[in-house]
Amino acid sequence: MSGALVTREDKDGLALLTLNRPDKLNSLTVGMFRELRGHVSDLYKDESIGCVVLRGAGKCFSAGHDLADIAEGESVPSRGWHSETLRLMERLPKPVIAAVHGHCYTGALEVALAADFILAAESARFGDTHAKWALTPIWGMSQRLPRRVGIAAAKRLMFTAEMINSAEAFRIGLAEKVVPDTEFETAIDALARQILANSPFSHAANKRLLEATDARDLDGGLQWEILNCEGVGPDMQARIGAFTGKPKS
Repeated sequence: MSGALVTREDKDGLALLTLNRPDKLNSLTVGMFRELRGHVSDLYKDESIGCVVLRGAGKCFSAGHDLADIAEGESVPSRGWHSETLRLMERLPKPVIAAVHGHCYTGALEVALAADFILAAESARFGDTHAKWALTPIWGMSQRLPRRVGIAAAKRLMFTAEMINSAEAFRIGLAEKVVPDTEFETAIDALARQILANSPFSHAANKRLLEATDARDLDGGLQWEILNCEGVGPDMQARIGAFTGKPKS
């Protein structure tokens, strides 16, 4: 792979972003976040891309925040810059999949949680070790983890610093799907193609709708859905016509 810390490969509407420090188990640095942020910003403007996959090169997704960088003191552009970068990715108006194999610990888990969902290989292992190192999260763990798995499961993982395997991650709802490592590449592509087959208009509108109503009461959410409905997409007639065999004349 290239010397970039985060690479981008486009393939028929899919953008594959790869964390690229395999010799360091893709441990996360300011430089990696800067490149990730650049790719995410570019994707906001790229209408040729309908789905994004974030994964790691080599043996794992990422072992987490580079502890050497933490110990030396990181120079970041602004307070909360890492968290802001992940929020930018989370709010992309197109589906983002975190494809996780091997290690996915602490900062890496915070990155994966900012994707729409996690596709895990059987080798994937997850954990939050902030408490092990007397650290507290500032990249979103305290907010996204309980929303994904529930507050009790989040507390268990955060208080114990326990590493869990892919089967447990699936059981508690952290990972949406688990596949054998031998089928991982095929599963990533198949899932992305399934998403790409559907309307990018609907994907973007649905992401905005889910974001706006997350944790609202049901009646408030239902009212929001009605009052803020974005209507139909420009591809509706073509899609219905292709299905019925009666394309719009």
